[in-house]
Amino acid sequence: MTAAPLRLGVDLGGTKIEAAVLDDAGAVRWRERVATPAGRYDETLDAVAALVGAARRAVGGEFTVGVGHPGTLTPAGLVKNANSTCLNGRPLQRDLEARLRQPVRLANDANCLALSEATDGAGAGADVVFAVILGTGVGAGIAVHGRVLRGPNGLAGEWGHNPLPWATPDETPPACYCGQRGCIETWLSGPALAADHARHGGGALDAAQIAQRAAAGDTACAAALERHANRLARALASVINVLDPDVIVLGGGLSRVDLLYERVPALWSRWVFSAGADDPVRTRLAPAAHGDASGVRGAAWLW
Repeated sequence: MTAAPLRLGVDLGGTKIEAAVLDDAGAVRWRERVATPAGRYDETLDAVAALVGAARRAVGGEFTVGVGHPGTLTPAGLVKNANSTCLNGRPLQRDLEARLRQPVRLANDANCLALSEATDGAGAGADVVFAVILGTGVGAGIAVHGRVLRGPNGLAGEWGHNPLPWATPDETPPACYCGQRGCIETWLSGPALAADHARHGGGALDAAQIAQRAAAGDTACAAALERHANRLARALASVINVLDPDVIVLGGGLSRVDLLYERVPALWSRWVFSAGADDPVRTRLAPAAHGDASGVRGAAWLW
Protein backbone atom coordinates (compact mmCIF):
# COMPACT_ATOMS: atom_id res chain seq x y z
CA MET A 1 0.00 0.00 0.00
CA THR A 2 1.36 3.43 -0.91
CA ALA A 3 2.04 5.53 2.17
CA ALA A 4 -0.78 7.97 2.80
CA PRO A 5 -0.17 11.51 4.03
CA LEU A 6 -2.41 10.82 7.02
CA ARG A 7 -2.23 8.08 9.67
CA LEU A 8 -5.10 6.85 11.80
CA GLY A 9 -4.38 5.22 15.13
CA VAL A 10 -6.82 3.22 17.23
CA ASP A 11 -6.27 2.53 20.92
CA LEU A 12 -8.41 -0.49 21.80
CA GLY A 13 -8.64 -0.38 25.57
CA GLY A 14 -10.63 -2.25 28.18
CA THR A 15 -12.96 0.67 28.89
CA LYS A 16 -12.65 2.94 25.85
CA ILE A 17 -11.72 2.86 22.19
CA GLU A 18 -10.03 6.00 20.92
CA ALA A 19 -9.15 6.91 17.34
CA ALA A 20 -7.12 9.83 16.04
CA VAL A 21 -5.82 10.97 12.66
CA LEU A 22 -2.30 12.43 12.59
CA ASP A 23 -0.52 14.23 9.80
CA ASP A 24 3.17 13.71 9.02
CA ALA A 25 4.16 16.32 11.59
CA GLY A 26 2.20 14.55 14.35
CA ALA A 27 -0.57 17.16 14.51
CA VAL A 28 -4.01 15.75 15.36
CA ARG A 29 -6.47 16.30 12.52
CA TRP A 30 -9.38 14.43 14.13
CA ARG A 31 -10.00 12.56 17.37
CA GLU A 32 -12.89 10.68 18.97
CA ARG A 33 -13.48 8.05 21.64
CA VAL A 34 -16.30 5.67 22.54
CA ALA A 35 -16.93 3.18 25.32
CA THR A 36 -15.63 -0.33 24.69
CA PRO A 37 -18.38 -2.96 24.34
CA ALA A 38 -16.75 -4.99 27.09
CA GLY A 39 -16.73 -8.73 26.50
CA ARG A 40 -18.39 -8.52 23.07
CA TYR A 41 -15.99 -9.21 20.22
CA ASP A 42 -18.22 -8.53 17.21
CA GLU A 43 -19.52 -5.30 18.73
CA THR A 44 -15.93 -4.25 19.40
CA LEU A 45 -15.13 -4.72 15.71
CA ASP A 46 -18.24 -2.72 14.81
CA ALA A 47 -17.16 0.11 17.14
CA VAL A 48 -13.71 0.30 15.55
CA ALA A 49 -15.23 0.28 12.06
CA ALA A 50 -17.65 3.06 13.04
CA LEU A 51 -14.78 5.21 14.30
CA VAL A 52 -12.80 4.64 11.12
CA GLY A 53 -15.86 5.58 9.07
CA ALA A 54 -16.33 8.76 11.10
CA ALA A 55 -12.66 9.63 10.55
CA ARG A 56 -12.98 9.16 6.80
CA ARG A 57 -15.96 11.50 6.70
CA ALA A 58 -14.22 14.07 8.91
CA VAL A 59 -10.91 14.32 7.04
CA GLY A 60 -12.24 13.60 3.57
CA GLY A 61 -9.35 11.41 2.51
CA GLU A 62 -7.52 8.12 2.90
CA PHE A 63 -5.17 7.14 5.70
CA THR A 64 -3.22 4.17 7.02
CA VAL A 65 -4.65 2.36 10.04
CA GLY A 66 -2.71 1.14 13.06
CA VAL A 67 -4.33 -0.48 16.09
CA GLY A 68 -2.94 -0.86 19.59
CA HIS A 69 -4.55 -3.69 21.54
CA PRO A 70 -3.95 -5.65 24.74
CA GLY A 71 -2.01 -8.86 24.34
CA THR A 72 0.01 -10.00 21.38
CA LEU A 73 -0.41 -12.16 18.26
CA THR A 74 0.50 -15.79 17.75
CA PRO A 75 2.28 -16.82 14.51
CA ALA A 76 -1.18 -17.84 13.24
CA GLY A 77 -2.43 -14.27 13.80
CA LEU A 78 -4.61 -15.00 16.83
CA VAL A 79 -4.64 -12.71 19.87
CA LYS A 80 -3.22 -14.14 23.09
CA ASN A 81 -2.56 -12.76 26.57
CA ALA A 82 -5.19 -9.99 26.34
CA ASN A 83 -6.85 -8.92 29.58
CA SER A 84 -9.83 -8.03 27.35
CA THR A 85 -10.40 -11.75 27.17
CA CYS A 86 -13.00 -11.63 24.38
CA LEU A 87 -10.08 -10.89 22.02
CA ASN A 88 -8.12 -14.03 22.92
CA GLY A 89 -8.05 -16.67 20.22
CA ARG A 90 -9.54 -14.27 17.66
CA PRO A 91 -8.01 -13.26 14.30
CA LEU A 92 -8.30 -9.56 15.13
CA GLN A 93 -6.14 -8.28 12.27
CA ARG A 94 -7.92 -10.33 9.61
CA ASP A 95 -11.35 -9.40 10.94
CA LEU A 96 -10.55 -5.69 11.04
CA GLU A 97 -9.06 -5.73 7.56
CA ALA A 98 -12.20 -7.44 6.26
CA ARG A 99 -14.44 -4.80 7.84
CA LEU A 100 -12.29 -1.81 6.87
CA ARG A 101 -11.26 -3.14 3.43
CA GLN A 102 -7.66 -2.03 3.85
CA PRO A 103 -4.45 -3.25 5.50
CA VAL A 104 -4.18 -2.79 9.26
CA ARG A 105 -1.06 -2.95 11.42
CA LEU A 106 -1.45 -4.21 14.98
CA ALA A 107 0.78 -3.90 18.02
CA ASN A 108 0.51 -4.37 21.75
CA ASP A 109 -0.95 -1.25 23.36
CA ALA A 110 2.01 -0.80 25.70
CA ASN A 111 4.37 -1.05 22.72
CA CYS A 112 2.36 1.75 21.12
CA LEU A 113 2.82 3.84 24.25
CA ALA A 114 6.57 3.16 24.17
CA LEU A 115 6.80 4.07 20.47
CA SER A 116 4.85 7.28 20.97
CA GLU A 117 6.85 8.48 23.94
CA ALA A 118 10.19 7.49 22.41
CA THR A 119 9.30 9.30 19.17
CA ASP A 120 8.21 12.70 20.43
CA GLY A 121 7.24 12.32 24.07
CA ALA A 122 8.80 12.03 27.51
CA GLY A 123 11.42 9.56 26.25
CA ALA A 124 12.40 11.40 23.05
CA GLY A 125 16.17 11.10 22.57
CA ALA A 126 16.61 8.48 25.30
CA ASP A 127 18.44 5.26 24.48
CA VAL A 128 16.08 2.97 26.42
CA VAL A 129 12.46 3.77 27.33
CA PHE A 130 10.31 1.51 29.50
CA ALA A 131 6.67 2.55 29.08
CA VAL A 132 4.07 1.33 31.57
CA ILE A 133 0.29 1.24 31.29
CA LEU A 134 -1.45 1.45 34.67
CA GLY A 135 -5.13 1.18 33.80
CA THR A 136 -7.77 -1.53 33.58
CA GLY A 137 -4.79 -3.84 33.16
CA VAL A 138 -1.05 -3.43 33.58
CA GLY A 139 1.48 -3.83 30.79
CA ALA A 140 4.67 -2.33 29.49
CA GLY A 141 6.60 -1.80 26.30
CA ILE A 142 10.28 -1.23 25.58
CA ALA A 143 11.76 1.11 22.98
CA VAL A 144 15.49 1.00 22.24
CA HIS A 145 16.90 3.83 20.12
CA GLY A 146 13.37 4.73 19.07
CA ARG A 147 12.39 1.21 17.94
CA VAL A 148 10.02 -1.12 19.76
CA LEU A 149 11.56 -4.30 21.15
CA ARG A 150 9.19 -7.25 20.57
CA GLY A 151 11.16 -10.46 21.09
CA PRO A 152 10.67 -13.85 19.38
CA ASN A 153 7.55 -14.56 21.44
CA GLY A 154 6.16 -11.02 21.23
CA LEU A 155 6.52 -10.78 24.99
CA ALA A 156 9.15 -8.09 25.55
CA GLY A 157 7.88 -5.81 28.30
CA GLU A 158 5.23 -8.20 29.65
CA TRP A 159 6.09 -7.01 33.11
CA GLY A 160 2.53 -7.14 34.43
CA HIS A 161 2.55 -10.94 34.47
CA ASN A 162 5.55 -11.41 36.67
CA PRO A 163 5.05 -11.76 40.42
CA LEU A 164 5.16 -8.69 42.64
CA PRO A 165 8.75 -8.66 43.96
CA TRP A 166 9.72 -8.54 47.62
CA ALA A 167 6.16 -9.34 48.69
CA THR A 168 5.38 -8.82 52.36
CA PRO A 169 3.79 -11.53 54.54
CA ASP A 170 0.38 -9.79 54.45
CA GLU A 171 0.31 -9.61 50.62
CA THR A 172 -1.68 -12.74 49.82
CA PRO A 173 -1.31 -13.29 46.05
CA PRO A 174 -4.61 -12.58 44.26
CA ALA A 175 -5.73 -14.81 41.39
CA CYS A 176 -5.03 -13.44 37.91
CA TYR A 177 -7.06 -14.09 34.75
CA CYS A 178 -3.88 -15.54 33.19
CA GLY A 179 -4.06 -18.54 35.55
CA GLN A 180 -1.23 -17.47 37.86
CA ARG A 181 -1.45 -15.78 41.25
CA GLY A 182 0.14 -12.58 42.49
CA CYS A 183 0.91 -11.02 39.11
CA ILE A 184 1.92 -7.37 39.19
CA GLU A 185 -1.31 -6.60 37.34
CA THR A 186 -3.35 -7.95 40.26
CA TRP A 187 -1.67 -5.40 42.54
CA LEU A 188 -1.17 -2.31 40.38
CA SER A 189 -4.14 -1.97 37.99
CA GLY A 190 -6.97 0.45 38.70
CA PRO A 191 -9.33 -2.36 39.77
CA ALA A 192 -6.54 -3.78 41.95
CA LEU A 193 -6.15 -0.46 43.77
CA ALA A 194 -9.93 -0.41 44.37
CA ALA A 195 -9.88 -4.01 45.63
CA ASP A 196 -6.95 -3.30 47.97
CA HIS A 197 -8.76 -0.27 49.40
CA ALA A 198 -11.87 -2.37 50.01
CA ARG A 199 -9.85 -5.19 51.64
CA HIS A 200 -8.55 -2.67 54.16
CA GLY A 201 -12.07 -1.57 55.09
CA GLY A 202 -12.19 1.51 52.89
CA GLY A 203 -15.43 0.72 51.10
CA ALA A 204 -16.35 0.47 47.44
CA LEU A 205 -14.50 3.23 45.57
CA ASP A 206 -12.86 3.16 42.17
CA ALA A 207 -9.27 4.26 41.59
CA ALA A 208 -10.20 7.79 40.51
CA GLN A 209 -12.35 8.30 43.60
CA ILE A 210 -9.56 7.01 45.84
CA ALA A 211 -7.10 9.50 44.31
CA GLN A 212 -9.58 12.38 44.63
CA ARG A 213 -10.40 11.61 48.26
CA ALA A 214 -6.74 11.13 49.16
CA ALA A 215 -5.99 14.59 47.76
CA ALA A 216 -8.83 15.96 49.91
CA GLY A 217 -7.31 14.47 53.09
CA ASP A 218 -9.06 11.09 53.41
CA THR A 219 -6.58 9.05 55.46
CA ALA A 220 -7.80 5.61 54.32
CA CYS A 221 -7.50 6.62 50.67
CA ALA A 222 -4.09 8.17 51.29
CA ALA A 223 -2.95 4.90 52.89
CA ALA A 224 -4.21 2.93 49.87
CA LEU A 225 -2.20 5.17 47.52
CA GLU A 226 0.88 4.80 49.71
CA ARG A 227 0.60 1.01 49.53
CA HIS A 228 0.19 1.30 45.77
CA ALA A 229 3.27 3.53 45.48
CA ASN A 230 5.31 1.09 47.55
CA ARG A 231 4.32 -1.83 45.32
CA LEU A 232 4.98 0.16 42.17
CA ALA A 233 8.42 1.13 43.50
CA ARG A 234 9.28 -2.52 44.11
CA ALA A 235 7.98 -3.60 40.72
CA LEU A 236 9.90 -0.87 38.88
CA ALA A 237 13.08 -1.47 40.89
CA SER A 238 13.14 -4.99 39.45
CA VAL A 239 12.91 -3.47 35.95
CA ILE A 240 15.81 -1.13 36.68
CA ASN A 241 17.85 -4.09 37.95
CA VAL A 242 17.28 -5.98 34.68
CA LEU A 243 16.95 -3.32 31.97
CA ASP A 244 18.38 -0.13 33.51
CA PRO A 245 16.27 2.21 31.32
CA ASP A 246 17.01 5.90 30.94
CA VAL A 247 13.38 6.79 31.56
CA ILE A 248 10.25 5.01 32.77
CA VAL A 249 7.09 6.57 31.37
CA LEU A 250 3.70 6.01 32.99
CA GLY A 251 0.48 5.94 30.99
CA GLY A 252 -3.07 4.81 31.73
CA GLY A 253 -5.56 6.22 34.20
CA LEU A 254 -3.34 5.88 37.28
CA SER A 255 -0.56 7.82 35.58
CA ARG A 256 -2.52 10.95 36.50
CA VAL A 257 -1.88 10.40 40.22
CA ASP A 258 0.77 13.05 40.88
CA LEU A 259 1.84 11.45 44.17
CA LEU A 260 3.44 8.54 42.30
CA TYR A 261 6.14 10.73 40.72
CA GLU A 262 7.27 11.88 44.16
CA ARG A 263 6.87 8.72 46.22
CA VAL A 264 8.02 5.99 43.80
CA PRO A 265 11.52 7.44 43.11
CA ALA A 266 11.85 8.19 46.81
CA LEU A 267 11.17 4.52 47.59
CA TRP A 268 12.69 2.48 44.78
CA SER A 269 16.33 2.94 45.83
CA ARG A 270 15.63 0.44 48.66
CA TRP A 271 15.43 -2.32 46.05
CA VAL A 272 17.60 -1.08 43.15
CA PHE A 273 20.84 -3.06 43.34
CA SER A 274 23.68 -0.94 44.68
CA ALA A 275 25.40 -3.32 47.15
CA GLY A 276 25.40 -0.66 49.83
CA ALA A 277 26.96 2.09 47.70
CA ASP A 278 25.54 5.58 48.10
CA ASP A 279 24.74 5.89 44.39
CA PRO A 280 21.54 7.68 43.37
CA VAL A 281 19.20 6.05 40.85
CA ARG A 282 19.53 8.00 37.61
CA THR A 283 16.49 6.52 35.86
CA ARG A 284 13.78 9.16 35.44
CA LEU A 285 10.09 8.52 36.17
CA ALA A 286 7.78 10.69 34.06
CA PRO A 287 4.17 10.86 32.96
CA ALA A 288 3.44 10.24 29.30
CA ALA A 289 3.92 13.58 27.56
CA HIS A 290 0.89 12.94 25.37
CA GLY A 291 -1.26 11.72 28.25
CA ASP A 292 -4.23 9.59 27.26
CA ALA A 293 -3.43 10.22 23.59
CA SER A 294 -0.05 8.52 23.67
CA GLY A 295 -1.35 5.03 22.90
CA VAL A 296 -3.38 6.18 19.94
CA ARG A 297 -0.44 8.22 18.62
CA GLY A 298 1.84 5.19 18.85
CA ALA A 299 -0.71 3.14 16.92
CA ALA A 300 -0.73 5.78 14.20
CA TRP A 301 3.09 5.73 14.07
CA LEU A 302 3.04 1.99 13.30
CA TRP A 303 3.02 3.08 9.66
